[in-house]
Amino acid sequence: MPDIRIHREHQLGLPQARKVAAQWADEVEQEFGMRCSVIAGEYSDTVEFTRSGVNGRLIVAGDHFDLDAKLGFLLGAFRRTIEGEVLRKLDDLLANSPKPRAPAAKAAAKTAAKASAKTAAKAAAPRKGRAL
Repeated sequence: MPDIRIHREHQLGLPQARKVAAQWADEVEQEFGMRCSVIAGEYSDTVEFTRSGVNGRLIVAGDHFDLDAKLGFLLGAFRRTIEGEVLRKLDDLLANSPKPRAPAAKAAAKTAAKASAKTAAKAAAPRKGRAL
């Protein structure tokens, strides 16, 4: 049986990646008559999909998607077309998904700004003690 394997890196984080995967599952159910089920995990989810002649899974992680599909004999002749369509759908969803904010970067910037302000305040404060 011909296989399709797709790996896509992203920086969405798991909550947003789950939304993208849900959209993808909705689209393949409507357009291709797939039956999709989601197995939720703590660090990743698995979307299992199936229909006559096709079965596979989409691993949804906070930093990547991995899709593996097996095509039956009849659909194997259309492997390149099917793979291209799956890639296009996933890439479109990734391109149109909101980019995550970087809370760690914002917190680091605030901490650096506070430290800089404290240093400036110390330098500007009059010093007590003897004069030289």
